[in-house]
Amino acid sequence: MRYILLLLLLIQSIATSQDGLVKLAEKDRHTFSPEDLLSLKRLSDVQLSPDNKTLLFSLKTPDLKTNTSINDLYTLDLATNKMSQLTDTEESESNARWSKDGKKIYFLSNKMGAPQVYEMDYVTKSSKAISAVANGVSNMSLSPKGDNILFTTEVEVRESLEQQYSQYTSFNALKYSSLPIRHWDTWEDNKASHVHYMPIEGGRPIDIMEGDKNDSPLLPFGGGEQLAWSPEGTEIAYTSKKVDNPARSTNSDIYLYDMRTKTTKNITEGMMGYDKDPVYSPDGKWIAFHSQKRDGFEADKVRLMLYDRATGAIKEMLAEFDQWIDAVVWSPDSKTIYFNSGSKGRVHIYSLDIATNKQTQITNDKTNDDQGLAISSDGKMLVFGRSSTTYPTDYYTIDLGSKKIERRTKVNDFLLIKLHDVNIEERWVEATDGESIQTWVLYPPNFDKSKKYPMITYCQGGPQGTISNYFSYRWNLYLMASQGYIVCAPNRRGMPGFGQKWNDDISKDWNGQAMEDILAATDNLMAESFVDEKNVAAVGASFGGYTVFWMQGNDEGRFKAFISHCGVFDLTSMYGSTEELFFPDWEFGGPYWDDDNEDVYEEQSPHKYVNKWDSPILIITGMKDFRVPYTQSLEAYTAAQLKGLDSELLIFPDENHWVLNLQNAIVWQNEFFGFLKKHLKK
Repeated sequence: MRYILLLLLLIQSIATSQDGLVKLAEKDRHTFSPEDLLSLKRLSDVQLSPDNKTLLFSLKTPDLKTNTSINDLYTLDLATNKMSQLTDTEESESNARWSKDGKKIYFLSNKMGAPQVYEMDYVTKSSKAISAVANGVSNMSLSPKGDNILFTTEVEVRESLEQQYSQYTSFNALKYSSLPIRHWDTWEDNKASHVHYMPIEGGRPIDIMEGDKNDSPLLPFGGGEQLAWSPEGTEIAYTSKKVDNPARSTNSDIYLYDMRTKTTKNITEGMMGYDKDPVYSPDGKWIAFHSQKRDGFEADKVRLMLYDRATGAIKEMLAEFDQWIDAVVWSPDSKTIYFNSGSKGRVHIYSLDIATNKQTQITNDKTNDDQGLAISSDGKMLVFGRSSTTYPTDYYTIDLGSKKIERRTKVNDFLLIKLHDVNIEERWVEATDGESIQTWVLYPPNFDKSKKYPMITYCQGGPQGTISNYFSYRWNLYLMASQGYIVCAPNRRGMPGFGQKWNDDISKDWNGQAMEDILAATDNLMAESFVDEKNVAAVGASFGGYTVFWMQGNDEGRFKAFISHCGVFDLTSMYGSTEELFFPDWEFGGPYWDDDNEDVYEEQSPHKYVNKWDSPILIITGMKDFRVPYTQSLEAYTAAQLKGLDSELLIFPDENHWVLNLQNAIVWQNEFFGFLKKHLKK
C-alpha cells in the first residue's frame, strides 16, 4: 500500500507541458526570468558521422557571473542518446567536421589567439594544431577525399593609412573614397575575407581570390553555407558580390574555381539579385543554390535554382511554390532535395523530387524545424533542429521511411521542467481591407479569464521578418507572458511565409496597411473581457522600433506606454547614416532628394508626428549599431524630453543592433520589464 501511495504522489508531482516536456508539479515551478533565459545552453552546427551512428555538434554554455560563454564540442550516440563531451577547455571550440573514415575530428579553436584548425583523434581525444594562419581561420570544411581543407581568412587588399604614414605611430584615423565605409558594427579596413585551401597535413594556404578586393562570404552574416566542394574535390564554389556599387546592390554571384587550371568563372552572371549558398549534388551533375530575382531587394522571394554543370543551363525549381526555400541537402542518389520552408508562422521540412519538380511536406508539427538540416549517408534519416516559442532548439531525427521523429538532445530540460507554462493561441484577425492576419496570443501562467491583465503588443522588426513559433534569446514572447502580460504578436503585412505579395506590400508603405494590421490585432484583443484596455503597451526593435515611434504619434490613445529598441525615427537622416543603402533605396523608393520619393519621406517618417506624442517611452540603443545608427534613438529621446514626457534612454556603448553580452542582456531585460511595471498596472 505504501508503494502505491508513493507512486500516486510521484504522479501528482509531475505534469506534461504543451511542448511534451515532463514538468514538475505546478507548486514546484517558478516564473521564467531574464536570468533563466540567459542561462540556457545553445546548440549549433550538427554533423552526422560517416557511419550514421553519432551526432557531432557545438554546445555553448553561458556563465552569468563571469559574463562569458564557452563553446565546447559534444557527441551523441544515436543508439543510446548518450551525450559525451569532447572538449573542455577555457577556450572555445567550434566548426567541427568528421574525417572521411570517422576516425578524426577537425575543428577550430582559439587556443593560440586567432582561431586555427585542430585535428583530434576520435579514440584518444588527443589533438594538435595543423594551421598557423596569421589572421585566423573561419568557415572550415574538408574536401570529399579528405586531402584538403577549405577555409576563409582576411588578407590585405589595399594600402592602409598606417602604411602610408609609417613614420607616425600614434595617430588614429580612417580614410575612404567609396561606399560602403562600414558594415553592421565594423568599420571597413584594408582587408577582405578570401577563400583559401591547404593540404590537410599542413602547408602553405592557397588564396583562390588573390588580387580580388571583395569578400567571401558576404558581409555581415554569410558563413560556410556560401562555400562548397565539388564531389570530385577539384572545384570550389563560393559566393561574392563583385560589383561597382556594393552599398546599393544585392547582386552577388556564385563563382567556380578550378584547382587544376587555377581559373574562375561566374555561373550566375546576368542574374541581378542575391545568388548564393551553392550545394553540389553527390553525382556531380548539379549545383543547387538560392537566388533572389530583384536587385536591391533583400527580402525578395528566395528561389531554388539548379545549375547543370555539363551545359551551364540554370532552371528554377518550384516556381509556383509561394514560399521561401531555406537550407538545402541532397539525397545520396541525387534524386531528391530536402529543404526547410516557412509557412504561416511555422517552419517545416519538405522534399523535392528533381525529376517531377514536385514537393512533399515531411514534418507538420506546431514547431519550427529550421536548424541544422543533415542527411545520413544511406539517405534514410534526416537530422534537424526543432524549437518552439516555449523551448529552445534541440536536435531530432526523422526516419524517412516510417516518418518516425525522435528527440535526441535535452540540453535545457534541467531548467525548462521547473518553469510555469504559458498557453499560446493562434488567432486569425480580420484586417481593415478584409484580409486575415495571423496573430500569436500568449497568456500568463495560471491564466484566469475572469480577471483583467495588462497587454503587450509586440511589433516585429525586419520589416520582412516573420513572427514564427520560434524561441528567441532577445525578444522572448514566453518571457513576456511569464511576467503576467497578455502578449499580442501579429504577423502584419511584410512578413515572409504568407505569400510574396503579402511580404511585398510593406515596401514604400511603412505607415500604411502594416500599421493598420497591428492596430486591428490590438483592437481584437482589447475587446476581450480579460484584457485591461487601459494598460496596453507597444514594444519593438528596428522596424518594430519605427512602429513604436509611429504609434506614439498615431495610435489614437490605445497605448499607455512604449518601448523602442534601435528604432528608425527620421527617414531622411536614416538614409544618410545607414550602411546598406540598397535597403532604403528599395523600401523608400530611393534617396530623399529625388522628387519622386518626397511623399514617402514627408508622410512616413515618425519624427513628423512628434507634436502628437503624449505617452511614456523607453528608448534603447547600441552605439555600435551601424544599421540603424544610435543617433536615431538620440533624436527620438531628445524629442520626448522636450515634449516633457516621462521618457528614459538606455544606451549600450559596446553593443550593436542586438544586445549580445550576457550581463548587458540581463540589464536590458530588467530595464524593459521595470519600465512596463512602472507604467502598466496589473
